[in-house]
Amino acid sequence: MSERIPATTDKKPALQADIINIHTLSVMVNNQPGVLGRICAVFSRRGFNIESLVVSQTRDPRFSRMTIGISGHPEGLSQIILQVNKLIDVIHCIEHTDRDAVSKEMVLIKVAATAAERTEILQIIEHYNGKTVDLQEDSLIALISGNSDKLDAAVRLLTKFEIVETVRTGKVVMARGLTET
Repeated sequence: MSERIPATTDKKPALQADIINIHTLSVMVNNQPGVLGRICAVFSRRGFNIESLVVSQTRDPRFSRMTIGISGHPEGLSQIILQVNKLIDVIHCIEHTDRDAVSKEMVLIKVAATAAERTEILQIIEHYNGKTVDLQEDSLIALISGNSDKLDAAVRLLTKFEIVETVRTGKVVMARGLTET
């Protein structure tokens, strides 16, 4: 029998006592090759781990926005932000919290579904304002978006069925009001 590949829904190892939270950074950069590598090197040198990463071009194709979820020693966070801001091709790097920004994630969940299980699975998906994006005789794929806790709860409820696969995005974040992200 082949070895099982861990899924994104598998329980993560407990964080060390000196690592407290995942911090969400928004980094506006020139859309150039190598920028991501230079930013990752700063995190690595400081002992921070990248938990999630979303990169996309902005409305202006000359720039990209990176939303990076990182974990590490909280006292080193301000130094990381200063060092990233000094990098060539970085326009700005700022931390966002739930108070100053809206953040969302998305998960695609493929669930094996017999006819007898399908109704209960669909009720769970509906409860979390999810959508069924694919329906086959023996499976379905649901899309659920929201905050991390909501996605975790939906996946937890669906684990009573056979989850075939999950794909989860990192956070996307946007500053509240007229403040630029």
